[in-house]
Amino acid sequence: MDRFLRRVEVEIAALGGRRSKSRARIMEVFFRSGRHLTAEELARKVRGRKSNVGVATVYRTLRLLARLGYAKELDFGEGVKRYESSLAAHHDHLVCTECGSVAEFKEPRIERLQEDVAKDHGFSPTMHRLSIYGYCRRCGPPEREGRVK
Repeated sequence: MDRFLRRVEVEIAALGGRRSKSRARIMEVFFRSGRHLTAEELARKVRGRKSNVGVATVYRTLRLLARLGYAKELDFGEGVKRYESSLAAHHDHLVCTECGSVAEFKEPRIERLQEDVAKDHGFSPTMHRLSIYGYCRRCGPPEREGRVK
């Protein structure tokens, strides 16, 4: 991880960015978290390590990581952006509309089907994202009048 973080810092320096302890701490926490984090959540995690990092610094760092291709910006319709590492293998998401939890999944049958659909349409995809929205096990579907279970 240390070697990887040094490589990212070299790329940032090549763009004219300065080395900072705050940015290094943000990147370390972000890449080690393995989660879909908002900038505010990441700032809290970084501050939990006795660091006085502002949310604006976290936003700038995340945007820079996204620009360099190391982070993906995700919008699950919550009104906030979430970020995940681009280093993770391709996966899709299950998003609970009740509690906001996000679960990752991989399903080769869906991947094959998407490839077949693209091929049938003469389309050459460069990437895709699949997010399925609903209720997680913990939340379950809400009880509504007239709704069949």
